[in-house]
Amino acid sequence: MSNAVTARIADGVCAIPAEAWDACAGPDNPFISHAFLSILERSGSARARTGWQPIPIIVDGADGQPAAIAPAYAKSHSQGEYVFDHAWADAWERAGGSYYPKLQVAVPFTPAPGPRLLLRDPAQAPALIAAIEAVTDQHGLSSAHATFVCPDQLPAFEAAGWLIREGTQFHWQNQGYGAFDDFLGELASRKRKAIRKERSGAIEGLTIRHVSGSDITEADWDAFWVFYQDTGARKWGQPYLTRQFFSLLGEAMPDQVLLIFAERDGRPIAGALNLIGTDTLYGRYWGCTEEVPFLHFELCYYQAIDAAIARGLKTVEAGAQGEHKLARGYVPVPTWSAHYIPDLGFRRAIADFLVRERESVESDQEFLGAMTPFKRG
Repeated sequence: MSNAVTARIADGVCAIPAEAWDACAGPDNPFISHAFLSILERSGSARARTGWQPIPIIVDGADGQPAAIAPAYAKSHSQGEYVFDHAWADAWERAGGSYYPKLQVAVPFTPAPGPRLLLRDPAQAPALIAAIEAVTDQHGLSSAHATFVCPDQLPAFEAAGWLIREGTQFHWQNQGYGAFDDFLGELASRKRKAIRKERSGAIEGLTIRHVSGSDITEADWDAFWVFYQDTGARKWGQPYLTRQFFSLLGEAMPDQVLLIFAERDGRPIAGALNLIGTDTLYGRYWGCTEEVPFLHFELCYYQAIDAAIARGLKTVEAGAQGEHKLARGYVPVPTWSAHYIPDLGFRRAIADFLVRERESVESDQEFLGAMTPFKRG
């Protein structure tokens, strides 16, 4: 880096003033906001003891204020990332190296694409990438990984020589629908009937309640915590997030939170948590205490579509994986990550793997794209 550039590591997101952080992050994506990332720290969800040591990397501008920030973490494992590199870790360890700690530029526990170079000054992107590389090299880390990178930032990573990895998610895309039935009208008749049957069966005897903003109560968070714990225990062994996280989220970002509950006789039996961006509804967590066929699809996919249409949002992102989303009108879209591998031999091996993997991923995307429920011709 040139002498005009100052790069530094902060002791967590909380150590950076919110206004300075958000001047770089912008208002569109809630997950990269100072509020969200600092809540992860303050709640004890993303800290060194959980394997996510926050070490944001900052390039200051000529005015002495952050011009570019990378939301970076020193990782002692590969959990909570949703871009799987366990095989890379095993290979490196078998070769006698130490894969951990590694550097992760990401939003913890959140497979939602977005900026990973937070830029008040877009011209500072190369300097910020160089700073990430310098931190990796100077601290003897095996690698650096920027996961779920928004497509418009990929060229900056490619120009720096990072390896690019492709994945797939399923997103719902609003084509200017005025109501859910307008969306259904775009589907083949058989698929349309199947969704209507699913929806009517899922909500029979139940009341669906959407709650957001100041209407969210601690009782709502208590109910959702039970749901989240159940799902987290089954998926990950133990939940990633603490109970305090949800209360802090409701305090700091209430208008960007949408809780959707299914209630029987006034008692919540299932719930889904969404965050609201400028043009996207992000589905994050769900859980239940009573098994009801298709209720997961209703709360997480169909109710999310209803909410997005009502708010005029362009997209619903319902999280990682899940080919079952395809039949519900969610289409395959590519996701991207970028990887800095200092060791040349290790880099060559991963580069070869990524070429083969991308061929498979893109073939699958083509196949899945032909399986959408929309009318043909």
